[in-house]
Amino acid sequence: MTPLDLVHLPELMALTAGRPEVVVGLVDGPIAMNHPDLTGDIREVPGKMSGSCTQTNSAACLHGTFVAGILCAKRGSAAPAICPNCTLLAYPIFAETASGNTQMPSATPENLTAAILACIEAGARILNLSLALTQSSSKGERALGEALDHAARRGVLVVAAAGNQGTVGSTVITGHPWVIPVVACDLRGKPHRAGGDRGPDGSTGLP
Repeated sequence: MTPLDLVHLPELMALTAGRPEVVVGLVDGPIAMNHPDLTGDIREVPGKMSGSCTQTNSAACLHGTFVAGILCAKRGSAAPAICPNCTLLAYPIFAETASGNTQMPSATPENLTAAILACIEAGARILNLSLALTQSSSKGERALGEALDHAARRGVLVVAAAGNQGTVGSTVITGHPWVIPVVACDLRGKPHRAGGDRGPDGSTGLP
């Protein structure tokens, strides 16, 4: 059994590879746009940073490219390639740092709020958030909660990583009633303390 089997995705993936009118907003790191397995429609949402990697070995680029591969790599590649025919909107929120920096991607509530609103304005129908919050403040969390309320009013689904620590922590993101939290699990469906992101074959992303 693979992680995709655990959540019954193979059956759905056999029916469809997605449609261009289903627009997924990826709030993450920049993406290695020239990766041979990323052949889908990837568009940049204008923001503070470029959607394309400048340092392919940086933690931000590796994470952004990894998650992009999960969603829209071509079928038959090493990545899961859940919905390669969907349109992907890339809004980088993680700054690229020197290669070798393995710090987990994080963002401030203010930057995440701006990213959510920009992706919704650009036409996203689904938002993928794989990040942790830093420098939290009551004002920033309140604005972020309002942005998630806006997503709910617009019918934009929000899927957020709850973490790889074997728990579903209650943050302003995962505690919001509109957000679908996702936690790392083992192949029995039990919360799992993962050492980092892994693909269904144990890999860390696109080769």
